[in-house]
Amino acid sequence: MKRIDRGQPRSRRLFLRLGIASVGAAVLSACDRLSHNDRFVDILQSAQNLSYRMQKLVVGRKALAQEFSEADIAPSFRSNGTELPNSQQYRDLAKDNFSSWALEVGGLVEKPIRLSLADLKAMPSRTQITRHDCVEGWSAIGKWKGVPLHQLLALVNPLPEARYVVFRCADPMEDAEEQDAGDMQPAVDSTYYESVDMDDAYHAQTILAYELNGAPLPIMNGAPLRLRVERQLGYKHAKYLMKIELVKDFGTLRGGKGGYWEDQGYEWYAGI
Repeated sequence: MKRIDRGQPRSRRLFLRLGIASVGAAVLSACDRLSHNDRFVDILQSAQNLSYRMQKLVVGRKALAQEFSEADIAPSFRSNGTELPNSQQYRDLAKDNFSSWALEVGGLVEKPIRLSLADLKAMPSRTQITRHDCVEGWSAIGKWKGVPLHQLLALVNPLPEARYVVFRCADPMEDAEEQDAGDMQPAVDSTYYESVDMDDAYHAQTILAYELNGAPLPIMNGAPLRLRVERQLGYKHAKYLMKIELVKDFGTLRGGKGGYWEDQGYEWYAGI
């Protein structure tokens, strides 16, 4: 059975965090009612944009997230979100140890590419021990190894108009029509997706991880490849990557907010 625990779109925990960042504790007692008020949601969106700009200004675009020692690594690293995608295509890939899996990188680029897991492991890598902070309130420290995203961007050469990097995943988040065996996506696309801007895309700690704690990335943690964008909350760290696409904006992408949970009401910029 598919398990989704990234949180509910109108969860009290998320709304409290949004409220603290924007209008203060005085309005939190009415947060459930206000969460259905379009005007108030617009205010929170404005506060999010202000938080995004201020963090860029105060912290700096190249500031690093805290890194830890081997002694700090958690004895186990729980799954955030889906533990096993409800996708026959993904399960077939897993049975074959992802030997036939490949990552597509395209969109607004000069040279689209397709890379196998072996291709990615042959590229220069980065290892980092960082803390994963989930919007639901838990955290864990893990050791990640993977390809810095900027290495892939150097291969495809983004076009000048590219402003965002979109990550498309294998895990369906809702019931969808039965897909054909060879389809990359269900007929009704409900698969998880996320995005970051070019600042985070080129950040030194933004990697596509294929190892966790010195071992191949487990399925529950996003095998064969997941995003680590260490300065943002856990729902931004897309798992089960299938495709990367560079775009100018989100207008034609699903709900237009830049991510699956963002389309449900979460904030797009989840900086920590």
